[in-house]
Amino acid sequence: MEGIVEQNKNKGVSNFNQKLEDLQNVMISNNDKEDVYGDGVNLVENDVFQISHDYCGPLYIRKMIMPKDSVVVSAMHHTNHFWFLLKGRISVTSGEETVEHIAPCYSRSLKGAKRFIVCVEECLFINVHANPTESTDIKEIQDDLYSITLEEYNKKEKLWQE
Repeated sequence: MEGIVEQNKNKGVSNFNQKLEDLQNVMISNNDKEDVYGDGVNLVENDVFQISHDYCGPLYIRKMIMPKDSVVVSAMHHTNHFWFLLKGRISVTSGEETVEHIAPCYSRSLKGAKRFIVCVEECLFINVHANPTESTDIKEIQDDLYSITLEEYNKKEKLWQE
């Protein structure tokens, strides 16, 4: 395992991100259990994690309602962007830091970040992304903005060397 982590460090992947992906893989392998979602390929969007999308010229907004006591391993983002917590309270761990956010608030999300999020209270969470092509094709937008796995992220960022 230490060798794998060292290899990943050389590819721009933090030890935290690798551990979080390991947790994500355990969750995916148990997605047949109650209240466990995710397939490792697509962003979660269902009746429990309600997602809606909106577009305005060169902006794309992703709105998510997160239920109380839910736990989320985020996708990795390919762009810097802002997010807003309009309702609720969450605890976000990124790297070695955990920060509690209480609505209303906002923060900046940095490219390459992968987070562990605990929803302490039901939340209304909004990501605001640049959408320079003004696309309304959600699959295209999500492919450009997010990666579920470290391998996918590195390939998209052209860091992955096979």
